[in-house]
Amino acid sequence: MSRTLPPGWYPDPDAPHLERRWDGTAWTDDRRAPEAPGPPRAADGASGRAKAVALAIAGAVLVPAIVTGAYALARGHGDDVVADTAPTFAAPPPTPTFAPPPPTATSSAPTRLVDELDGISLPLPEGWVPARYVTRDNLVMTREGGGRVFARTVSGKLAQPPDALAEKDIPQAADTSYDGIRGHHVVRSERVKVAGCAGYLVRWRVRTAEGPGGYVQSLAFARDADERSRGTVVVRFAFDAGPDGPPLADMDRITRGIRSLDR
Repeated sequence: MSRTLPPGWYPDPDAPHLERRWDGTAWTDDRRAPEAPGPPRAADGASGRAKAVALAIAGAVLVPAIVTGAYALARGHGDDVVADTAPTFAAPPPTPTFAPPPPTATSSAPTRLVDELDGISLPLPEGWVPARYVTRDNLVMTREGGGRVFARTVSGKLAQPPDALAEKDIPQAADTSYDGIRGHHVVRSERVKVAGCAGYLVRWRVRTAEGPGGYVQSLAFARDADERSRGTVVVRFAFDAGPDGPPLADMDRITRGIRSLDR
């Protein structure tokens, strides 16, 4: 159903605070501010009909204006409308996390080696490890870079005083540890106390045809005061010389740190 409005001034659909002229078929470009309402006029015969027509016109104009404005408002703020109607949920507070305490520094590396066969224990300086998986006879500890320590017990008819036993053992220790020996010189030859008992050591610096050579030491000491009762322990040292070899000070550390398992 359509309604034809007579020409006249009506509220502007695009600007409701103004009036716009309707020519009977379309809106013109003429606009004006609405006239101030005058005093009420006496009703005439057509006054009731005129009021009804005016109200009908106003309603017909305002309805499309309201619909147009509502559509424009919804279109202009479409995103806001959707956002407003969508349910929102507050993010749960983050669960507190706690860093695990740093691991306590522990060292599982042994600091001493127990040689039950010869009844002694020896210190393990830094870098030295027990020779658990080495099949070489009498080898008790090794170090990367060419460090080897051997131990054995001499008893019975072969038993001799520590000094004689050390002097006799050193050439064999050198030949066993290094090939192509060209010569040597004595670094130390002296009496020492080992595990509270009398002992003797001889140390050589060995020169070889190839390579840097090394240091060899034979250390002999009694296991107790009665040398003949339990035999004499001989500890051999072989340290490769050169920048990659073990520090010579380790030879002294091991010598001083030998202990008897009986005491």
